[in-house]
Amino acid sequence: MLNYPIKFTPILKEKIWGGEKLATILNKESNAKNLGESWEISGVKGDISVVENGALKGKTLNELLEEYKGRILGEKIYADFGAEFPLLIKYIDAKTALSVQLHPHDDLAKERHNSFGKTEMWFIMQADKNADINVGFKETITKEDYIKHLEEGKITEVLNFEPVKKGDSFFINTGKVHAIGAGVLLAEIQQTSDITYRIYDWDRVDDQGNARELHTALAIDAIDFEKKDDFKMEYDKTPNQSSNIADCQYFTTNYLPVKGSITKDYSAVDSFIIYMAVSGKASISVAGNTEEIEQGQTLLIPAENKEVQISADNCELLEVSVSR
Repeated sequence: MLNYPIKFTPILKEKIWGGEKLATILNKESNAKNLGESWEISGVKGDISVVENGALKGKTLNELLEEYKGRILGEKIYADFGAEFPLLIKYIDAKTALSVQLHPHDDLAKERHNSFGKTEMWFIMQADKNADINVGFKETITKEDYIKHLEEGKITEVLNFEPVKKGDSFFINTGKVHAIGAGVLLAEIQQTSDITYRIYDWDRVDDQGNARELHTALAIDAIDFEKKDDFKMEYDKTPNQSSNIADCQYFTTNYLPVKGSITKDYSAVDSFIIYMAVSGKASISVAGNTEEIEQGQTLLIPAENKEVQISADNCELLEVSVSR
């Protein structure tokens, strides 16, 4: 039952800052004018992914984990997480800027929300001219100076903004203030958490004139006020080789550009594998069972499958796993 690449039905989210690129560029089926997120693989309560293909079609992700345990997750991962999927996989389109926000670390998230923290990374798939993102502060700042800028509506004066282009990648530690800027389409890999502390929302309101909630008090104890140049990721682009972009205790993400046919051997990896197609299309086979993947789609390879064949004329994949 697990010997094929599993595809899940995307969970589409309208957002005040969303646009149309998820539909027009990534071919998500929606007529929404403000489609902001496509949750590709989710174990978040209330948003559990459902299998779209093959023998397991119609099963929820949670049902798979409860039935197949370490066979799908990896034995060490199952020992640590049980029937909770450790990652949340998304594509995001920001027509306008997301709020300036941050996420709590594991201990704080557990104490306050009974949740995991939210370490995440971004891979830029497309960016409009002059698009940028906010990652961290320009300089190390005191808590008092931060509060002063926030109260005076001048918080953007102390934020660090980075221009972005296709292929750029960023790692966002917990506590780091950040915001995806207008005109950016990206892939996001993160811990399974939907806990966000919003500190500034560009003074915008919805159709009813209501501003979104800010989390000023909650954020204070969670913010990293220190300037750290630890977010821009470099990686090799050699065809048909997995090149590491990000490696942390929560996930490992590699860049894998495929031209022709390759075989991946995962016999040394005790983890599921996730492929996100960030450009092009490919055929991915497990035990002779093949599934097509194209830009904006995502596949999960259950952990018990140790050999995967990939064929493509020219496809860029993100290869995601969890190391325990």
